[in-house]
Amino acid sequence: MSRVKAYLSAFRMRWKMELQYRGAVIGGVLCQMFFGLILVALYRALYAGKPQARPIEDVVTYVWLQQAFFRMLLSSDGDLMDKIRTGSIAYDLCRPLSLYGYYYARIMAQKLLGSLLRAAPMLLFAALLPRGWGMALPSSFPALLVAALAVGLGLLCVCAIENITMAFTMRTLDSRGMQAMLNLLMMTLSGNILPLTLFPDAWQRVITLLPYAQLLDAPIRLYTGEWALWQAPRVLLTQGAWTIILLALGLMLWRKNQKRLVLQGG
Repeated sequence: MSRVKAYLSAFRMRWKMELQYRGAVIGGVLCQMFFGLILVALYRALYAGKPQARPIEDVVTYVWLQQAFFRMLLSSDGDLMDKIRTGSIAYDLCRPLSLYGYYYARIMAQKLLGSLLRAAPMLLFAALLPRGWGMALPSSFPALLVAALAVGLGLLCVCAIENITMAFTMRTLDSRGMQAMLNLLMMTLSGNILPLTLFPDAWQRVITLLPYAQLLDAPIRLYTGEWALWQAPRVLLTQGAWTIILLALGLMLWRKNQKRLVLQGG
């Protein structure tokens, strides 16, 4: 119980720290609104030239939900990167708790609060736009609830992926390579650059099983009704399985790194 309180304290401290960057939040919201409008205009032009299988309303909703939760995908713990590079992570090794759990709680607070602060105004803005430009309502209220649960599981999954990246950073001492590769995979295979619903069906059967598709693509498909409610248990089980696998892999890598960790001066 004491360890749980320690992790909750780490979560709350990071949460309060993120609340200080209000200017960054405003800038991020305006930026994502701009890119959202650009992407919607591009897809509307695409549909005007050659109608696709998926309705334009579903694609536009997909775009706005991806933009609203963009912060959940691309955010990392800069403090941890600095500690790994400078060796000051040694102080954290003295804490009487799991180093992996401590930083997992921190990155979760960062991604969760960053997403909530940006998603609320983004979704309100998208809901007020005219039909064909704005976000559509969920297919049903149960679909909205299931999609919200799927977003929560996606958050657990993306935090596990982030900690695996940090585990490799401990070995290379430079996060730029791993972070660039992660961002490319995340943006492409999560549906942020191009909605996965527009990929060929044969590709989708593979891509939708990868961990990246569990982050936002799966919740959005449940929201729009492309995946019916009877398919929700399969989707949630897939998300949960990937979360457990990635958590176990990350914990194993962190423990191995701690055993072979060499700090400057001894």
